[in-house]
Amino acid sequence: MSDVSTVNIKAAVEAVLFATGSAVEKDKLCKALGTEEKPYNKKELELLVKEMMAEYDAEDRGIRLIEVGDKYQLCTKNEYYDILSSIVNMPKKHVLTDVLLETLSIIAYKQPVTRAEIEKIRGVSCSHAVNRLMEYNLVDEVGRLDAPGHPILFGTTDDFLRSFGIASMDELPSISPDKIADFKKQAEEEAGIEVTT
Repeated sequence: MSDVSTVNIKAAVEAVLFATGSAVEKDKLCKALGTEEKPYNKKELELLVKEMMAEYDAEDRGIRLIEVGDKYQLCTKNEYYDILSSIVNMPKKHVLTDVLLETLSIIAYKQPVTRAEIEKIRGVSCSHAVNRLMEYNLVDEVGRLDAPGHPILFGTTDDFLRSFGIASMDELPSISPDKIADFKKQAEEEAGIEVTT
């Protein structure tokens, strides 16, 4: 561990996150705060950043510190979006229709997933929805399936995590078996068939 004091480390983390303007991996921060031979302790960094998050949330500030997967990022608080957009060319807020939300949910819970798998679940074409979600940077190509034709695999992005205010996919709500049974019954009634699992 480096001999920098906790206060200086907080300032250093803040400076790095502010200067980069994007999410920075924990391992990169540990290397920057320590030395190549002896990086800063990752557990200590996580505790320090949790403290910083609480400080940003508790104080009347326009920014907050968030965790996105295995990364940290400084960002503005949502309540200041309208003020910022009047000064800076902010991207337009995206409207997620029911079709987009349904497609995004399938991708989030089943990733990595192919377009054909999404269409099998939805029962209709999903090309437009997937393209729109990619345009919004909520979904991206994450590879190709090792199968004939090598179809593209889709998964969620860091912007997805930021947009929904979660640090990792582990924070997605789990679907209870009762809900799954309800969905199955509803699908059977709508289609007039019996679904076997």
